[in-house]
Amino acid sequence: MPVRRALFAAIACGIVASAPALAAPAVAATDMARWRAQAANVSIARDTWGVPHVTGKTDADAVFGLMYAQAEDDFPRVELNYINAMGRLAEVEGERELYRDLRMKLFIDPLELQAQYRASPPWLRKLMDAFADGLNFYLATHPHVKPRLIARFEPWMALSFSEGSIGGDIESVNLAQLEAFYGQQTAPVALASVETGLASGLEPEPSGSNGFAIAPAITKNGHALLMINPHTSFYFRPEVQVTSGEGLNAYGAVTWGQFFVYQGFNERLGWMHTSGGGDVIDEYLESIVDRDGAWFYRYDGGLRPLKAMPLTVPYKLANGAMGSKTITVYYSHHGPIVRAQDGKWVAVRLMNEPLKALMQSYTRTKARDYAAFYKTMELRTNSSNNTVYADADGNIAYFHGNFIPVRDPRFNWKQPVDGSDPATEWKGLHTVAQTITLFNPKNGWIQNTNNWPYSAAGVHSPRQQDYPAYMSVYGENARGLHAVKVFQNKTGFTLDSLIAASYDSELTAFEALLPPLFAAYDALPAGGAQRLALADKIALLRAWDWRYSLTSTATSLAVFWGQELAELAGKQAREQGVPVVDFMATDKVHGEQRLAALATAADKLQRDFGNWQTPWGEINRFQRLTGDIVQPFDDAQPSLPVPYASGNWGALAAYGQSSKSRTKRIYGERGNSFVAVVEFGPRVRAKSILAGGQSGDPKSPHFQDQAAMYARGEFKEVLFYPEQVERHLERRYRPGE
Repeated sequence: MPVRRALFAAIACGIVASAPALAAPAVAATDMARWRAQAANVSIARDTWGVPHVTGKTDADAVFGLMYAQAEDDFPRVELNYINAMGRLAEVEGERELYRDLRMKLFIDPLELQAQYRASPPWLRKLMDAFADGLNFYLATHPHVKPRLIARFEPWMALSFSEGSIGGDIESVNLAQLEAFYGQQTAPVALASVETGLASGLEPEPSGSNGFAIAPAITKNGHALLMINPHTSFYFRPEVQVTSGEGLNAYGAVTWGQFFVYQGFNERLGWMHTSGGGDVIDEYLESIVDRDGAWFYRYDGGLRPLKAMPLTVPYKLANGAMGSKTITVYYSHHGPIVRAQDGKWVAVRLMNEPLKALMQSYTRTKARDYAAFYKTMELRTNSSNNTVYADADGNIAYFHGNFIPVRDPRFNWKQPVDGSDPATEWKGLHTVAQTITLFNPKNGWIQNTNNWPYSAAGVHSPRQQDYPAYMSVYGENARGLHAVKVFQNKTGFTLDSLIAASYDSELTAFEALLPPLFAAYDALPAGGAQRLALADKIALLRAWDWRYSLTSTATSLAVFWGQELAELAGKQAREQGVPVVDFMATDKVHGEQRLAALATAADKLQRDFGNWQTPWGEINRFQRLTGDIVQPFDDAQPSLPVPYASGNWGALAAYGQSSKSRTKRIYGERGNSFVAVVEFGPRVRAKSILAGGQSGDPKSPHFQDQAAMYARGEFKEVLFYPEQVERHLERRYRPGE
């Protein structure tokens, strides 16, 4: 296709004289009076773990107090989440984040969010007002706290971070490809496929979650149980309780800056979200035509004009001043253009319903039975999550996704489809009843580990052939295989035995990975140098039961071997579209590679730790030194031994390092973070644990007061009822006191 002008011509750079002022604006006396009046309707009770139990006269009062309490615990994380959600990260981090901001701005328009705020129902507008007021009151009463960028929060900002999840969906757009498309100086580059530069090795530490629900028939006390086990980055969500005189009483994990409990429970039911599995984001190949300097794309035998829109992205310069770059971006009716492939431009279509998403996120916390919870699901705006559910009526349930577009099943929706063909259009949304669900399966348990739903309830699981392929695109994973082992044919579950099952120490992936290694070793000639050198390593692994522990040297060797083999096989696995761990178990990985990886792993252990038989607890550690968003790690500083392992290997209690290692030891950054188990009897009983502690302030006694318990897998009792809080009260106060 002839292209005669460069995309770079659409980009202009400018310099702004100085960075925006970060000092808090003057607070009007009327605002301060209004905030103090609302604060008088709020009580915050901090228990002995620092967990805030926020009570308000109305829901809006409770939201006001919840946001104030979050800001007390970690205002930098609250602010950063909104800086990122609104596409303003480069304003504080510099030009390196420019295209991350551009990606957000392709979908997030503040003017549109403001219009949606004005059009929202009065009850929700009150909550958004209270959200902003609670944060602004905190800043007004804590003048020593200096925001990096947001000196005043506005109510509409809550719509930019509604966890529907448009934010998580947007992050599926590849930044390198986006920059290559909009940042290159020559059009031919923009019209060619761009290499993403994917590294070899394992996928990043799994960021999904485990959700387990147990029916009364297989519990000791005849009450439903729920395991809430998100695998997020550590310190991503604090633990809260928020209660009002209007029926709100939710306990659980709230993502910093949001005013609803994201994963948790009330006195009647609980919900656990696991990262999706349905195909909810589609790419369209647009055939571009240049007609006399204007861009068009082919559709249904004709041409349609591309929408061109200039987006200005400010960014901080090295000298502290502000620069900006204005980039003309393009949209077809399918969505924004984000990259090029095979001479065509690729548009992305995804859910963008922040108002309905925020409504669903909040209203599910107030549901009191399955029918009410199901009604919230009918809003169909939780695009990135599955939901595992349990309630006091004895019901357990599973919802595989919540936002699933209806599409023609003839097309392969895992790949970009022809944007010129009207048959590829979305045809509305599937109803909840049409999606993959479970309700009270006969086996009595439900599990999801970000795996496919076809093993969610053993032999009583949904059948793959009953649904379009696009409804579930993930396969089985090692954690899913592990979960089925743990729950199959078990009865008599209690809170403690469900915790034990959820922390079962088997690393299931090695059941399939080790036999090919042993076969490769057995094929070596007797008396050969390689056979002799590896004999004691193979013997250690043959005797291993695939279980981690602090004292296990086999765990250390197996994990280091798996990491080395992934480096050798990862690129080939990705080229074939197969998960790396699955690919490593196939005969496409040569025996020589398996043996070489073992030798390399043993050498690395010997070099870094002085002995290739080093106990796992000497290597795998928990360390929290500062309140930084990205934690520094130091082998010379104190740390705690942790027995858990990466979810890549099938560890249900997942624990791994997600950033590039600069230390010899492994320091956890992602995995089990907030974990809770709940029993829905006549009175709710629950236990929980946080990685580290409630506060992000190293000077706080709650910065890492849960760290040692976390490392041991020891849970604290949840203080759900007022009398329980009173018996373990550290402080009670009102916002501003």
